[in-house]
Amino acid sequence: MAKDSTLRFVDREQRYPAKRDAIARRADFEEITARWRESEAAEQASRCSQCGVPYCQSHCPLHNHIPDWLRLTAEGRLREAYDLSARTSTMPEICGRICPQDRLCEGNCVLEFTGHDAVTIGSVEKFLGDTAWAEGWVAPLEPAAPTGQSVGVVGAGPAGLTAAEYLREAGHEVHIYDRHDRPGGLLVYGIPGFKLDKTVVDRRVERLEQGGIEIHRGVDIGRDISLEELRKRHDAVLIATGVYQSRALTVDGADLPGVVRAIDYLTASNRSGYGDDVPEHRDGTLGSEGKDVVVIGGGDTAMDCVRTAIRQGAASVKCLYRRDRDNMPGSRAEVAHAEEEGVEFLWLSGPARIEGDGRAERVHADRMTLGEPDASGRRRPVVDPETSFALDADLVILALGFEAEPLPELFAADDLAVDRWGTLECASDTMMTSLDGVFAAGDIARGASLVVWAVRDGRDVAETMQAYLTANRTDAEAA
Repeated sequence: MAKDSTLRFVDREQRYPAKRDAIARRADFEEITARWRESEAAEQASRCSQCGVPYCQSHCPLHNHIPDWLRLTAEGRLREAYDLSARTSTMPEICGRICPQDRLCEGNCVLEFTGHDAVTIGSVEKFLGDTAWAEGWVAPLEPAAPTGQSVGVVGAGPAGLTAAEYLREAGHEVHIYDRHDRPGGLLVYGIPGFKLDKTVVDRRVERLEQGGIEIHRGVDIGRDISLEELRKRHDAVLIATGVYQSRALTVDGADLPGVVRAIDYLTASNRSGYGDDVPEHRDGTLGSEGKDVVVIGGGDTAMDCVRTAIRQGAASVKCLYRRDRDNMPGSRAEVAHAEEEGVEFLWLSGPARIEGDGRAERVHADRMTLGEPDASGRRRPVVDPETSFALDADLVILALGFEAEPLPELFAADDLAVDRWGTLECASDTMMTSLDGVFAAGDIARGASLVVWAVRDGRDVAETMQAYLTANRTDAEAA
């Protein structure tokens, strides 16, 4: 092992992969960064200080072995580095693209606290994953000996796909049921291609199907099959639907034509990117071309919307957010990308009403100030009524976050307990819901969160489901 393979943070600067020119990237939905060469990835990995207590690892929801695979990358042992990254994550090249590293691993890198700037961990993770696929290092999913038991997974998002992979590896028959025509959940229909190329998701799904997982597309639980029928068909069921109900905007005019939900807008755009005929996108109902667009919200979904509108040829794109830049929930990097591409941010601004003659034409907004902290610890926005203003808006996109759909009603399962937020109640140790043999993972159990947390939940619930299935198999054999 070369003595100088790491600890090079003094003479080597923080670097990210080169970004395409902002004007050029406005014209398409391709990913915005170039692919690193091996030497570039190794150079950045060599900056790792090999901490005795690696905060990057402890602040990663998956507790990825980050310092270890950075060292292996610095030493040119790329296959070993990838294998180690895949040991804790079912989709490292996806998390490397879309995780908010500035709030997780990189934001807690010791170098960040010392003035030397964090190692660009996410870029190395993405490089390793893409290299593994290109070189054929991604191993097929190989199930253990058949257990004779089957599992039904409701939802083909990151939590469901992750749990399905681990349960199939354990030898169970696994069926995934998803209401959409393509598996992936928000990975395919919620996140734009400039952040996550869809082939990156598609090849992961293909690997699962080649490993014997059966994915039932276009199946809506409660309409096409009941939850009770799934329970009879399978030895255990996992609910991993995510949360898709958009939070409402409670101002006058919020129901006017031309005011749309972020999820509908992004889904229409992503479907069009796949080549689907989407009438609402084609006729402009869910399209931005030539329009003055106002996006309300400050999270990552809002960033996806403003950057999508730019690429669709909007006349102008503005983002209204009621707090300031320092208190926004979205990725700082995404804001920077959006500003480079021509998005205008109106910080400390909240919508007061939406007006128009039969459809949205303008948004009236109030300036805000930040008052005392609320229950979450963030300073509460307070309206300054003397500084209202108006914006032209042909299209208003609401990106205010997501809540759980009423699953007990949709699934015709009155005994499926939910908490006051509508998410499923689960035992903290087993992740089992109020129904025996029915588990929950991802956003439907924890509330709207990050993809990496969904992967973590999928990994954890697979372990508790395996314990449940093993106990039931033992009981059945004893009987």
